[in-house]
Amino acid sequence: MVREGEATKAHGHEVTVTSMTTVAPALPVQEHRLALSNLDLLLPPMDVGVFFCYAGDGAAAALPAILKAALAEVLVAYYPLAGEVVANAAGEGELLCSGRGVDFAEASAGDAALCELRLGVVDESAEKLVPKKKAGVMCVQVTKFKCGGAVVGCTFDHRVCDAYSFNMFLVAWAAAARGSSPSPAPSFDRSLLAPSVPAPACPHALADRLFVPVSCVPAPPAPTEAAASNRIFRVTAADVAALQAAAGPGRTKLEAFTAHLWQLHARAAAESPRRRRSCSMGVVVDGRTRLRRDGAMRAYFGNVLTIPYGATSPGHLRDMALADVADDVHRWVVEAATGEHFRGLVDWVEALRPEPSVARAYLGGDDGAEAAACVVSSGMRMPVGEVDFGWGRPAFASYHFPWPGSAGYVMPMPSARGDGDWVVYVHAAPEVVKAMEAEPATVFQAIEPDYVFGQA
Repeated sequence: MVREGEATKAHGHEVTVTSMTTVAPALPVQEHRLALSNLDLLLPPMDVGVFFCYAGDGAAAALPAILKAALAEVLVAYYPLAGEVVANAAGEGELLCSGRGVDFAEASAGDAALCELRLGVVDESAEKLVPKKKAGVMCVQVTKFKCGGAVVGCTFDHRVCDAYSFNMFLVAWAAAARGSSPSPAPSFDRSLLAPSVPAPACPHALADRLFVPVSCVPAPPAPTEAAASNRIFRVTAADVAALQAAAGPGRTKLEAFTAHLWQLHARAAAESPRRRRSCSMGVVVDGRTRLRRDGAMRAYFGNVLTIPYGATSPGHLRDMALADVADDVHRWVVEAATGEHFRGLVDWVEALRPEPSVARAYLGGDDGAEAAACVVSSGMRMPVGEVDFGWGRPAFASYHFPWPGSAGYVMPMPSARGDGDWVVYVHAAPEVVKAMEAEPATVFQAIEPDYVFGQA
């Protein structure tokens, strides 16, 4: 996290941290350790960010104090977010629920107005508005603008929770700020993801195909390509519907979008400085409703994810009809979206412990460094309209995940406008972003200030 008095640039304007505090739970926490589940252990140490823009209506002046008071209140139920991830005797991560609190920065954008931000160019905007976590599980930054608007940025440790879980926290935090009735309490019941007893005689075949022990991963080659580009695009509701129609009957919007993105990667492979033998595309699948159809995991706080993927040659992908590509996406997503797979994955991790593992989707599948790899994670459950701290819904919101891995990461989420448009966070190779911007019939459109804030 940026230290007090430190300044960074956001599209030519300095963002200066003016105050640093640590917000502890409103009630004391009895220190204890909480094990990470086997599905948490699939995640390497990496942080995920999210930010919300609130238009100028005088909210900025009072927002930090209200946010801090509400945060202290909601951390009583969400106490793991006020703790730390530490190593246990086996070297695995686990939660130290100590009540250390959440680092909270207040910042100023000087003379900048919120509508002047080029939100689509992440390195000029979100990169300075979403804090970098230095300690603990979570941190917050509130940045004030001269127009009276503000940006609330949060960063959290992905080993502790997934986006579904963090969405629960955001809704509870906003409700506390408004003085609304509290949301249902989160569940940290690790027995919901307990391994089988007795252990199965052989590893689950699909888990073995989708994940690999770290010791079996070859050392990455020396970097030969430009650093990844970070962008935020919008996709109109009409284009989403057109993609779904082209993907054929029975295909979801996300499957259609993924198929389109997969073909874009194939076209971009021709522009890559390194020859690509295949294009690998993965999709993050949530297992809550697959493991328990009775709703028992609805409030579960933690990671319940798997990442099926497909890989094929760029030339083959380019020649396929979108409907055929979508059929392929559907096939490997449905194969992994079962309770049997998630239970098998829990057992697979148990048999491997304490050795860590990694999803093959991030490695490019069997072709490794010879593949152009990307993972799609749906943020369509992002409760944009419910993250209202008392001044109305945000004018704009996005996740922020500029991770250091070589694979691309794309996350679509609903537009804050509530009109069916999507906002799409993209972390991808420069040639992929170029292909997105150069499409003859542009699906990925630039985020313009007028789209977010209306006429300035």
